[in-house]
This record gives sequence, structure tokens and C-alpha cells, in this order.
Amino acid sequence: MDEEAVEVDHSVTSMQEGHEATCWGCGLRLLLTAYAPIFKCGWCGAITQQNQTSRKPDSVCFSHWRCVRDRSLVAILLFFMFFVISGGVWAVYPVVFSISYFCGVFHCIVTAILSIITISSFFLASFSSAGAPTNILWGSYPVIGKNGLENYTFCAYCTKPKPPRAHHCRSCKMCVMDMDHHCPFIGNCVGAANHRFFVAFLISIVISCSYILVMTIYAGFRVWPPLKLRTLVAYGLNSTSALSLVKEITAAFASSAFLLSARGLLLVYLAFASLSVEIGISVLLWQQLSFIYEGNTYINSVTSPNAVHGERGWQNILRFFGCPHSVFRILLGPTNGGKSQNNSNSKLL
Repeated sequence: MDEEAVEVDHSVTSMQEGHEATCWGCGLRLLLTAYAPIFKCGWCGAITQQNQTSRKPDSVCFSHWRCVRDRSLVAILLFFMFFVISGGVWAVYPVVFSISYFCGVFHCIVTAILSIITISSFFLASFSSAGAPTNILWGSYPVIGKNGLENYTFCAYCTKPKPPRAHHCRSCKMCVMDMDHHCPFIGNCVGAANHRFFVAFLISIVISCSYILVMTIYAGFRVWPPLKLRTLVAYGLNSTSALSLVKEITAAFASSAFLLSARGLLLVYLAFASLSVEIGISVLLWQQLSFIYEGNTYINSVTSPNAVHGERGWQNILRFFGCPHSVFRILLGPTNGGKSQNNSNSKLL
């Protein structure tokens, strides 16, 4: 919250002077010593923002536009992945098999493994739940126990309790636990339940693009006869002018532009596309790992940049990827490993 909540005790009697308010969590009528726009119930622990009414749902056009945008981007991403896989196999593997049969089979296995991991992590991140809050009882004092709604707020969109660190997504039309952001390229929110799948998808893309870049460059020099690496290097060593080397490379490209086959053009496209995607996804992956290391999420860093959301350290990275207790002890030491393991039961990234 932007303002500090004023905690009040439910035992305040009506004989005291003050401002009367009602807790949305347990329904108790409270008397505040002074008017506070936000206060915290002393019984259930729910945070109430006064004069907060339920918000109108988004317009049909707005919701339809977001749905069409997400589905279109998901379809484009799927088409791009399958195009790169099939195009890479068609363009690269005749060259690989020309070296040796064992080399071709080996690279086919590597391609199959990377493709399965990338597509599987994409589908898990895209079509699994991002982390919907559990339905809990609220609104009645006899039902709500002491601190039963600690630090819960009320979602004006869902008209239901919203747990701490949860945020409402207007695209998914629901509150998401530990929401990081809504990604239109997977058509889903990135939250507590699918955050690991999303990061695994980013890692698999970076590794796959690196593999594609290396293989396309290698195959390109074999498919592109007019451009010989050894000839250009030898010319550059014998030449006294760098401008002469640049002119030679440019002339080689220009002279072979009309001699390129469809396989050669595809190799050039795959090389530039994989390099561009790898740079962009690497930046996004570094940002995600940085937030995980700090025990924070992207949306929390935007809405509450100065707030402390958790303990930072490598134990957050290890806990995020589900490393066992033995790994904690080896990498972080007995003290930090045991502390991280105990904290993992009470804190979910």
C-alpha cells in the first residue's frame, strides 16, 4: 500500500469518540481515534481502504482486443519456433550429414532435445495456471479466526480477498499470486505457479539460439562457395590497408548475391534472427534472475520501488529452481543452507 495502514483493536467500544468504520474481512464495526483512509483490523489483520467500491469490468471492446492480441502473438511465436526448427533442419543438416553419418545423427539428437524442451516449457508457461488464490471464508466475525486475514486486501475487480503479494491482472481477469507480469507472447500471466516454467523457456531459447547461430555460420561457409574464409584471411594478412579488406569482402558478397541458393538465403536469415532473439531474450532472462535474486518481482519493483520485499541472496535462486537441501549446504554452507531451507516453507517466490 502507498500509505501506512493504521492498526486498530476490535475491542474499541462505542463510548469512545472517533470515526466509525467496518472491516471488510470480519465485519466488525471499529472506532478509529481519527479518520484514516486505510486501516488494519486488530482481529483478523485485514487491511481496509475506506470508500472503496467495486470497479466496473472492462468494456467488451477492450477485453476483446486484449484477447485477440494475446492469441495473435502466441500464434506468431509458435509459427516462428516451428519455422526455425524445420528450416534449420532443412538448411543445415544436409551439410552436417555430408561430413559424416555419426555427426548428422548427433546433431539431430541435439536438435530434438532442444526443440522438445523449448516447446514443452512454452506450453507449460502458456497454458498452466499462473497461481490463482485459494477461496477463503471472509466477511463474518464468528467464521474468521484471529489473524486469519493477515495483510489481506480487498480486490475491487474480483470483489474478493486478495492475498499479500498478489495482483489483479485485467487481461486474465483474476488475481495472481506473486504476479511478475502479464506476458502477451505466452498469453498468460507469469506468477507463482508458472514462473519456473517461464524462466526455463527463456533459458532454453538462449541455448537454442546459440546452437542455431553456430550451426548456421558453419553451414553458411560451406554452402557459400564464393566467400572463402581462408582466402579472405590470407588476403587480409597480405594487405596493408583495412579498406582493401572491406572492399574485398563487399565484392565477395555482391558477386555471390545472385549465386545464392534458397538454402543459403535461409541460413543468412536464421543467423541474424537467432542472434537478434538471443540478445533480446538474454536481457529479459538477466532481468528475471536479478528479481529472483532480490526476492522481488517486476510488478512489485514498479509499484513499490522503495519497499523491501524479502531477503536477497543466492538462496532465492536455488529455492526458485527447487534445489534439494544438500545443494544448499554445499553451495551456501551449513548455516545459510539450513536457514534457506526453513524459510522456503514460509516464503514462495
